[in-house]
Amino acid sequence: MSTCCQSYKTWIAGFLLGAATVGAALTLPGPKQAVAVNRVATPQEFSVAVREVAKLVLPGIVAIETIGAPQPEAEMADPFGDEDSPFRRFFGDDPRFKEMLKERRKVQRPPQQGMGSGFVIDASGIIMTNNHVVADAKQVKVKLADGREFIATDVKTDPRTDVAIIRIEGATNLQPLALGNSDQMQIGDWVVAIGSPFGLDLSVTAGIVSGKGRARGIAEREDFLQTDAAINPGNSGGPLLNLSGEVIGINTAIASRSGGYDGIGFAIPINMANWVGEQLVKSGAVKRAFLGTSIQPVTSELAKQFKVDVGSGAVVSQVMPSSPAAKAGVEPGDVIIGLNGEAIRDPRSLQGVVERLNVGQTYPLEVVRDGEKKTLDMTAEEMPSTFNREMLVGKSIQRGSTLGSEFGLSLKNLTPELSKQLGLEGPGVVVTSVEDGSPASTEGVQTGDVIERVANKPVTTLDDIAAVLKESQTSEGVIFHLKNASGKRFVVLKPKNAK
Repeated sequence: MSTCCQSYKTWIAGFLLGAATVGAALTLPGPKQAVAVNRVATPQEFSVAVREVAKLVLPGIVAIETIGAPQPEAEMADPFGDEDSPFRRFFGDDPRFKEMLKERRKVQRPPQQGMGSGFVIDASGIIMTNNHVVADAKQVKVKLADGREFIATDVKTDPRTDVAIIRIEGATNLQPLALGNSDQMQIGDWVVAIGSPFGLDLSVTAGIVSGKGRARGIAEREDFLQTDAAINPGNSGGPLLNLSGEVIGINTAIASRSGGYDGIGFAIPINMANWVGEQLVKSGAVKRAFLGTSIQPVTSELAKQFKVDVGSGAVVSQVMPSSPAAKAGVEPGDVIIGLNGEAIRDPRSLQGVVERLNVGQTYPLEVVRDGEKKTLDMTAEEMPSTFNREMLVGKSIQRGSTLGSEFGLSLKNLTPELSKQLGLEGPGVVVTSVEDGSPASTEGVQTGDVIERVANKPVTTLDDIAAVLKESQTSEGVIFHLKNASGKRFVVLKPKNAK
């Protein structure tokens, strides 16, 4: 048993603690060939590394307390409301007592209070944190690591990324943290998270980067680093650091059923946060370029239809009129694979490239259209402040034609009355019902979706769809272009009897 335990300890030291490489290479025998790796750090060496990071950065990390606006008066329950109430039995219905108690039942709610973390990025008193830590606060108090406290004199936020900048004045000897390169972080890299969870000042936890490019529906622009370093309420806004003591993310959220640490946390990559922070410091607002399209990932089914590689590029499902994309000649069904010389992997990578373009400058936009590569010239424009998507409200529509039943669809020509009901302009064919468990249901087609194209051909009537389906090899799947109040998208539907 002791030999087994000792071997296990040796294996743990070798497997987990790969932060520092020391000495000569070792050779691990394999079934077919040897693999050369560097000797990994010992547990003691790794412990020293984390300790040195904490020692280096703790002076630059702050705790944040916020006080919100006064809450409206609340009113306690009416003691005369219950027929069996002792007040009613004792006082009867005497209106004098009712009026007196009514006034005393009014309670002034205290202002909402919150807590979070942040870190110094400039010795002049500039601190970075999360937008949700300071949003709507009437007062922001900053507590430094040495115990000094200051009231923030300026707060600038960017809700789209959940990044905020606050400024304090009169603080001397501030120690700003060094910012790293979040793009260089790899899954498995060790990281350290520091913040004030549950009001406990400057707590340190360690873990690894568990994933990259995560989206959780927390902010409009998301490209989170995922980590298993413990993050709890109050950690928000604190730094996620590499073992060189550089900030590579802002601790932002957790995935939890209990409300506490469940092993999955998310951090805003510092490359994105720094770009946002620089603009907030300079102008108090973030200016972004935009393309003016709705986009979706290239799934395996869409890849076959559009003749591109799976997981490469972003499919354009909608082009806004008069947008930069429309002016450049982008069309629905184009697959964007490159912009300004950078390869596009998915919708998030496209958003990341687009928003940082210089407004007014023209860039090469590479697309695949009908299996052929094309390069378009796209001039970047500033994103309107109102740029957002409306959510679709479910509609009840009278059942229509059985055309499309092989996919689980019931369809109907889009009449002016239906257009008004759905809030969508025609022409087109509307989905009136979706069969449970059908291919259409599996792909998320909904009642109220309007079909604009089938097999990449425009359709405006049921007859158009019938003609296209007659010419198509439906067994391999047919691509449908759908729109609703929240946007447009492509889906590939196979017949119910397809194998």
